[in-house]
Amino acid sequence: MVPGSDWSDLAAGYGPLGNAWQVRELAERLSLPFLGLVKPRQVKNASLLVFSDEQGLCLQLTGKSAPGPVRAEFVSGKAGYRREHGGGTGQLIARAVGLQKTRQTLDIVDATAGLGQDAFVLASLGCRITLFERSPVVHAILADGLARASVDGQCADIAGRMQLEAGDSLHWLRRADPDPVDVIYLDPMFPHRDKSALVKKEMQVFQRLVGADDDSAALLEAALAVARYRVVVKRPRKAEPLAGPPVTTRIEGKSSRYDVYSLRALPAGS
Repeated sequence: MVPGSDWSDLAAGYGPLGNAWQVRELAERLSLPFLGLVKPRQVKNASLLVFSDEQGLCLQLTGKSAPGPVRAEFVSGKAGYRREHGGGTGQLIARAVGLQKTRQTLDIVDATAGLGQDAFVLASLGCRITLFERSPVVHAILADGLARASVDGQCADIAGRMQLEAGDSLHWLRRADPDPVDVIYLDPMFPHRDKSALVKKEMQVFQRLVGADDDSAALLEAALAVARYRVVVKRPRKAEPLAGPPVTTRIEGKSSRYDVYSLRALPAGS
């Protein structure tokens, strides 16, 4: 279990069209209560489920007023729309990692992968991405999403540029030789400030599951010692930068921004 995380209200189950074997194996591996075939809205002895339904593995809040599931979805939904209609290298994250400044294929480490949405955008633009996710539960959900993307005709090539690793990226960074990757991308968990009680509940449960990113400053320090060209940190737009050296440049959006720490110029490539 990740330090600071809380699985006390977490259980595992599946729906009528879910993969019972998959979720049972996951429950055994992570020592989670296995509830079997359930309807999430009727579950009372767990506030959050690792749940398998007809669309794959997901996180599902329980209870009558619970919102829909949270899953790593790349084929349809927002990721699918962004893949087909996104802004290419003009997207904020693409500008932050430097895709407008080089034609070279970049090797990027996403050190805090979460559900993999940002990594998928970069992979769709041709980058090779190594993803680290230290929460075993979120890692399993991300692995399931990537597996589904890998057998989709429009997403298979993109998913093929995404390599998911288990464990804490901080450990890997501290053992790595200098310059093993071009760019390191960090998106630490931060408190959600939306005033909606429902959104607050979702974020609180998710934060309790994955644990607080209290080591963000240490992660930045380790990343700066390893990256070849730059480190990019995603932050809420009005939040303070992470403790460490000054930010080289900021790229701001409506609700978030990217703090760029440049180490040397990107090659023009060919």
